[in-house]
Amino acid sequence: MNPEAAMVPAILETGDGVTAVAHPNIALVKYWGKRDESLILPATGSLSMTLNLYPTTTTVRLTTRAPADSVTMNSRPAPRQTHLRVERFLNTVRAFTGRDERAVVETTNTVPTGAGLASSASGFAALATAAATAFGLELDPRALSRLARRGSGSACRSIFGGLVVWHAGTGDGAAGDRSSYAEPIDAEGLDPALIIAVVDPAPKAMSSREAMRRTIATSPFYLPWTTVNATDLDAMRAAVARADLDAMGEIAERSAFGMHATMLAARPPIRYLSPLSLSVLDRVVALRADGITAYATMDAGPNVKVLCARTDATRIAAAISAVGQHISTHVALPGPGAALLPGGGS
Repeated sequence: MNPEAAMVPAILETGDGVTAVAHPNIALVKYWGKRDESLILPATGSLSMTLNLYPTTTTVRLTTRAPADSVTMNSRPAPRQTHLRVERFLNTVRAFTGRDERAVVETTNTVPTGAGLASSASGFAALATAAATAFGLELDPRALSRLARRGSGSACRSIFGGLVVWHAGTGDGAAGDRSSYAEPIDAEGLDPALIIAVVDPAPKAMSSREAMRRTIATSPFYLPWTTVNATDLDAMRAAVARADLDAMGEIAERSAFGMHATMLAARPPIRYLSPLSLSVLDRVVALRADGITAYATMDAGPNVKVLCARTDATRIAAAISAVGQHISTHVALPGPGAALLPGGGS
């Protein structure tokens, strides 16, 4: 029997469904590593931009007549590890509410999964929004952000639109949980875009979670990077406040490259950058040499994102597409936060 198919029980009866949509976010000051794995408390704060591309739409239906949760992605049984992550998250929601219904979760994901394009951020932000309502939790945005964090750290930022800061919080346990949340920040005077350059949409060989663990455990560069990260976050917030896109780009680029340096120094090394990634990065440097505001950032994957002004986005995307025939580019603007969709139990 297919072990993934076995994770989907026969559903005899479900109640009204609740549907939510959320979008991925790309960190400009990176989150990399946890100080608490169980509560997903980050080692550092971070700052991101929620995109208007790649929405994840998730419906949660509750049932008392199924022996286990059911999880499908794009109309197919979710991979086993994904199913287990969703089930753990639903157990957290059930613990908060004291309810024991099983859930039927149906997700439509439009972003390549596991490719360093923040699919878990949009996925768990949508799941948290739908599941909270389905189970009768009345949460303010901060509390919903904290709940989404329990599924995937970066999901706490996708609860909000535009530019978002995730506070690392202080302390451990309940104190750390209460103080680690995301919130939107004012970006008046800015009109940014992110070019998403997809050089490889396939799932990466090592998950971000496993890469974080190895980096923390073995990289001599990791602790210095966390120290610098705090300075970068303060500098990024100041650059946003004065609407200085070039300063934002410089900070974003060094935050991303610093994160990748910690992984390259891990033992054994972790390398997500591909030759095509490096070619795109070279093109970004060439664009800057021509006087165009363009700065690169990368998450845990080979795909490159380029921060620029909206007015330059089309020509930058064309220049990056010309690097190689296998590159696809997409222009993303600041997008909305997670939201319930009309109908069903919403």
